[in-house]
Amino acid sequence: MDYLHGSDLKAILHSKRANIFYLEHCRVMQKDGRVLYLTEAKKENQYFNIPIANTTVILLGTGTSVTQAAMRMLASAGVLVGFCGGGGTPLFMGAEIEWLTPQSEYRPTEYMQGWMRFWFDDDQRLVAAKSFQQARVDFIRRTWAKDRDLKTEGFNIEALDIIQALHFFERRIPELIKVGDLLLAEAQMTKQLYKVAAINTNYQNFSRNHGESDLANNFLNHGNYLAYGLAACTLWVLGIPHGFAVMHGKTRRGALVFDVADLIKDAIVLPWAFICAKENATEQEFRQQVLQKFTEHKCLDFMFDQVKGIALRNWQAEGGETL
Repeated sequence: MDYLHGSDLKAILHSKRANIFYLEHCRVMQKDGRVLYLTEAKKENQYFNIPIANTTVILLGTGTSVTQAAMRMLASAGVLVGFCGGGGTPLFMGAEIEWLTPQSEYRPTEYMQGWMRFWFDDDQRLVAAKSFQQARVDFIRRTWAKDRDLKTEGFNIEALDIIQALHFFERRIPELIKVGDLLLAEAQMTKQLYKVAAINTNYQNFSRNHGESDLANNFLNHGNYLAYGLAACTLWVLGIPHGFAVMHGKTRRGALVFDVADLIKDAIVLPWAFICAKENATEQEFRQQVLQKFTEHKCLDFMFDQVKGIALRNWQAEGGETL
């Protein structure tokens, strides 16, 4: 049997990889040169292959274990591995997923160096945060305009309430002079979008609460953590540490993951959390739907483009005034 070399496993760029896995109640192992996960059934055990060369992230939930040999192969393929609670939440230690990252010394340095050129300047960091928020609004418009499934569910980008929510936030972005004000403004926009989603799906008396047990809140939590997985993978591949946030706070380790995940959360996770809650979907059905939409709308490509664009911008030549 011919075995793949480590370099072959990285042939597919992370931005083009198709798979994110969330596993629970199974054992991840290496067998015959492949990474598998084993589930225990009443009559027999079942093995399922994980195509690691085409996988970006593996989340290990409740009742999982992983062998050293499997971790070695996952590292060779550049797969980001994380431990989490059931259904992808909560983040361990109340802070963030305990990510296990392959220890490669061959990741690019140019993006980290570019990020550092502006990050220590408060004004330029604010400009970067505003750029992320403008890209977030643009992605909502682009995604909702072409997604027929969302249009069928009432998420029409030409609806007056959606136009007003996006336009009001977009108009305020250039005027804000503090990151705190920007955080408040984007929270207000998201709150308006929650209201739109609740009305479209006839979801009564919705209130966003991370600790609530209703389906919409649970699906929002779950989908957000899937987005965090994509964001963490983007930053790891580009070699930018998660602590160098532009919006969510310099003192919060891992905050840049939240900044990058925000690029796609409202466009994909928010509407589908409400739609799947209306249909009383299972957690697995919701997860499959969101992952399908991540792929359909090329979310990972979009995240890479935005982070690379900010990192490689010629801040010094332009004075960091506009993006």
